[in-house]
Amino acid sequence: MVAMNVMREEDIVSGGSMSVEEATDRARRLLDKYGHLQGVSLIEPMVHEEFKGRVTMTSSFGTEAAALLALVAEVDRNLPVIFLDTRKLFGETHKYREQLVDQLGLTNIRIMRPDEEKLKAEDPNGMLFASDTAKCCYLRKVEPLQRALEGYDAWLTGRKRFHGGERDALPVVEPAGSRIKINPLAGYKREDIDDIFEHRALPRHPLQAEGFLSIGCMPCTDRVDPNSSDVRAGRWAGQDKTECGIHYII
Repeated sequence: MVAMNVMREEDIVSGGSMSVEEATDRARRLLDKYGHLQGVSLIEPMVHEEFKGRVTMTSSFGTEAAALLALVAEVDRNLPVIFLDTRKLFGETHKYREQLVDQLGLTNIRIMRPDEEKLKAEDPNGMLFASDTAKCCYLRKVEPLQRALEGYDAWLTGRKRFHGGERDALPVVEPAGSRIKINPLAGYKREDIDDIFEHRALPRHPLQAEGFLSIGCMPCTDRVDPNSSDVRAGRWAGQDKTECGIHYII
């Protein structure tokens, strides 16, 4: 079993080094230089050259997460991987995380949790999701990620254009406030993700077989028709909400 590094407050290093203007300019230059790349070909220069020691990645350990994790493991198994434990996740997601960490040999998983005092004040009965999903997501995901990203100039995400919505025109490199966001799988299609799973013998999230195509927190995740073209249709179903807010962090 590979030991995991659980991030503590004292482990967090100082803030990013760029201004918003500098990040915007650098993202433009990186896109000009690397915009034709994807997958491992993009991850390698971002991790080893452009942002060495100043880059992390986020992972939900959801249905498609193993694809990016596997590619990152081929580049650097010790790259910090931020996992947001919202306290509302499926138990199966935690077990799946442990399975993938062990199989891929990942050595630097940083588990970030909501601030307990803020939860007591803002969500004392744990039912905030039923009345204010935006605030619930902020307390349980956005704010913890803001803390986790301190000290990094760039972060890798597993977002893809085929997920639709606001991700339709997703570039492989983009500015995110004072940081750079890297999307190595932006141009991948669903069949490309399936190929990664097949060729690397990656296990599937146990809830996928039960109809969950995109998995987040338990109260706000529903089953979806397996033939649906919208893999995220089960997230906040029936609400005018498609994102938790972590990709709006500046």
